[in-house]
Amino acid sequence: MLCLLLPRRRYCTSVAIAHNSQISRYARLGQIESARRVFDEMPDKGIVSWNSMIAGYFQNNRPREARYLFDKMPERNTVSWNGLISGYVKNGMVSEARKVFDVMPERNVVSWTAMVRGYVQEGLISEAETLFWQISEKNVVSWTVMLGGLIQARRIDEAWRLFDLMPVKDVVARTNMISGYCQEGRLAEARELFDSMPHRNVISWTTMISGYIHNGQVDVARKLFEVMPEKNEVSWTAMLMGYTQSGRIEEASELFDAMPAKAVVACNAMILGLGQNGEVARARQVFDQMREKDDGTWSAMIKVYGRKGFELEALNLFAVMQREGVRSNFPCLISILSVCATLASLDHGRQVHAELVKSQFDSDVFVASILITMYVKCGDLVKARQIFDQFSPKDIVMWNSIITGYAQHGLANEALQVFHEMCSSGMATDDVTFVGVLSACSYTGKVKEGLEIFESMKSKYLVEPKTEHYACMVDLLGRAGLVNDAMDLIHKMPVEADAITWGALLGACRTHMNMDLAEVAAKKLLQLEPKNAGPYILLSNIYASKGRWSDVAELRRNMRVRKVSKSPGCSWIEVEKRVHMFTGGVSMKHPELSSIMKMLEKLDAMLREAGYYPDSSFVLHDVDEEEKVLSLGYHSERLAVAFGLLKVPEGMPIRVMKNLRVCGDCHSAIKLIAKVTGREIILRDANRFHHFKEGFCSCKDYW
Repeated sequence: MLCLLLPRRRYCTSVAIAHNSQISRYARLGQIESARRVFDEMPDKGIVSWNSMIAGYFQNNRPREARYLFDKMPERNTVSWNGLISGYVKNGMVSEARKVFDVMPERNVVSWTAMVRGYVQEGLISEAETLFWQISEKNVVSWTVMLGGLIQARRIDEAWRLFDLMPVKDVVARTNMISGYCQEGRLAEARELFDSMPHRNVISWTTMISGYIHNGQVDVARKLFEVMPEKNEVSWTAMLMGYTQSGRIEEASELFDAMPAKAVVACNAMILGLGQNGEVARARQVFDQMREKDDGTWSAMIKVYGRKGFELEALNLFAVMQREGVRSNFPCLISILSVCATLASLDHGRQVHAELVKSQFDSDVFVASILITMYVKCGDLVKARQIFDQFSPKDIVMWNSIITGYAQHGLANEALQVFHEMCSSGMATDDVTFVGVLSACSYTGKVKEGLEIFESMKSKYLVEPKTEHYACMVDLLGRAGLVNDAMDLIHKMPVEADAITWGALLGACRTHMNMDLAEVAAKKLLQLEPKNAGPYILLSNIYASKGRWSDVAELRRNMRVRKVSKSPGCSWIEVEKRVHMFTGGVSMKHPELSSIMKMLEKLDAMLREAGYYPDSSFVLHDVDEEEKVLSLGYHSERLAVAFGLLKVPEGMPIRVMKNLRVCGDCHSAIKLIAKVTGREIILRDANRFHHFKEGFCSCKDYW
């Protein structure tokens, strides 16, 4: 009879092993329901099966189901109890783990070590130490876990004393100690320990090399890298990142080319390194040549595009990423949000916001601040304020974001109200706060309020005025026509006035036609920024408005000699998640140019009927009056508005962005366009927002 039963038992055992293997595999793949189905269908469940299923639940972050199943176990062993402790630890539930530890009937070294690891993982090093010294029989893992905890807490000298007590110092413990010394910048001690190691593995070598890189000694790292007996992908990538992070891109490229196998993480590092050094085309080449890409690859390329002024390319790549079904990671979403803010791409911004909500990132204060900035720059102040009001507690970045937002939209009263709420809440102000508040006063002509706040910065708010605050005050006084007072303030500044300050004065001189001070400010600007076209353009505006065409020609000649080029004016508008760019002039290329021209002709007739006549003083060219009028009609912002009227549905605001300051004639024209068409038009130029509605602008013509 016994002989007949043995094969059956072996068969049952092999089936159970297969089932247990299936449970583990499904759990690893995140298919926990399939794992449970296999478990439930097993006719005979042993302790191993129960333990496997419980471990699967913990692996899939479902500790409640794991505990429920544990409580139903018909019998348990020490492995079962240890699995429960380890599961709670992995899920960050160290207090629950301790409750289990305290009641388990029998503990072994694995139980003690799991609990110590839990405390270390949560940063509770004192609790870990107390428990560690209670372990009667410590093994090499126990010692190494405690050593790692002390290193993690930056208690490096205590870590060394513990290391010295270790009865067995294996390669892992020695490598951890080297890493700890490197983190503290104690490279000599790290190297001494490295050199004394009886046996080194590739991780030990890589740790020492990374230590040198982390402390800025890239050349020493390279020498050690060259004598490594064996290199793996991590070693190559560590050395590569040493070069990319220190800006030594050519050496990084040479190393990258020499790599026997280019891991995804190495390619990602190369994309970022090339991008940071302005080599955007080469970064894209690396991206395109990769056979395998992870979410970090897409994120890296999008980040490069966003930071180097290729916002449209960033949006296009993000669209490709979504079409290919790649899930956006957190850094990618943040990069795209910044791109949306720059382009004022509201539709894309809303989409990214929805992704952040879905991924539960929107509760982060950093994300909330970026969302506020994005909505502000897209012209949706209502949504920006909604996020601000919903979030609590607020940090200083969030307060500053909404204050600056109101300032950019010319809503000084709202900006000042939030400023006073901020002070009442007990939140300390900083430099950025006062740039926002003073800008709000400047944009709306609140000279008295601005002066009071500026003069109380140091005495009341304990913030020392800096160059940027003086620049705001020069702008405030200059816009109000107090150009001489602005000049006096520059002379009284405790620090040297910078280009922004002189630029604010020059802009005021342009508005109020103060030729003498304009020339003084322009000369200062040309000394500070000889390659900046701005001063030339502003001075040209002043000369042109006075009909001094010979002076305009002389300025243009100087620009050519000094190889100074003016950034071409361009405007853009987003329609159905696609950004349309416009440059000035009839030679502009656009698939719907003929329809845009017809709309402009229609608008021209409507504007003339409403009493509009172009102000040709805003045209710089020395041409006849008819040509000047024609030139004004084709400024980029007007082309974008015409396209918006064609494409944006009735009842929705037309949102247009411009890279330069809107010209005075276009400002007047768009006010009337808003009136005769009954549409709301929101224009963001290089300085601020203009909300046009029913023939009026939010700036009240004070800009």
